[in-house]
Amino acid sequence: MKFVQPKVFLIGETRVVKEGVEAYLEHLGAPGWSTDAPSDGEAVSEVMGRLCYRSFEPGLNPNVTRVRQGNAAYIENIIRVGHGSVLEHPVLNFIFADVSRVVTHELVRHRAGTAVSQESLRFVRLDALSAYVPTQIRENEQGMEIFVRTLEQLETLQRELATLYGIDEAGSFDTKKKLTSAFRRVAPIGLATTIGWSCNFRTLRHVIELRTDPHAEEEIRYLFGEVFRIVRERYPNVFADYEVETVDNLPWVKTSHGKV
Repeated sequence: MKFVQPKVFLIGETRVVKEGVEAYLEHLGAPGWSTDAPSDGEAVSEVMGRLCYRSFEPGLNPNVTRVRQGNAAYIENIIRVGHGSVLEHPVLNFIFADVSRVVTHELVRHRAGTAVSQESLRFVRLDALSAYVPTQIRENEQGMEIFVRTLEQLETLQRELATLYGIDEAGSFDTKKKLTSAFRRVAPIGLATTIGWSCNFRTLRHVIELRTDPHAEEEIRYLFGEVFRIVRERYPNVFADYEVETVDNLPWVKTSHGKV
């Protein structure tokens, strides 16, 4: 048994295909246009937004005599006016490790604009348990004793069941899968696991706001505080409008521009 903290790994993101963008701009009649976007994802959002109005440069659309220069100014305006659909094009791929099934049960409620792949306890046998310890438990000596004792007992039960049913001697993986699936029913919801979670910028902005709010569950607040720390640095223009307040030693990430 061990105690863990949620960990965030950004493993993938949208990449610009330069030749495709250049070919489109040539087709449009704006071959000299370029962006100062600090990331490919922000560049894609800008291109998708500008194509809506042909606002790469004046004259492409007779109604457009001036255009905003620079990715930061462009994205800021997109967010301010709520034109959030262009933020749906870039996709980010995360792995969240050492998160409880409390977190994953809540996370999968966010379905629009996401994709999920979760570690399967039908296939992954439990022989050691790990868990996040909430502050309320951690700060109470008697509560911590009960928490530890419970996890240790449940961990022992996993090993006893494995021995009782001779799972290591089972010749068929199908048999091992069925037994592993049966054993997981006495594992706690607080068990640490791993989940792959992909989303677009628009969804991520919304989830960060919801899941760092002081009314959200502690562990998921910690998780999305870490997510925000990563994306604010990597995609500064998309997350430039956020401010951070510390509540209960965790970040509350908020903006005056709500769900765009």
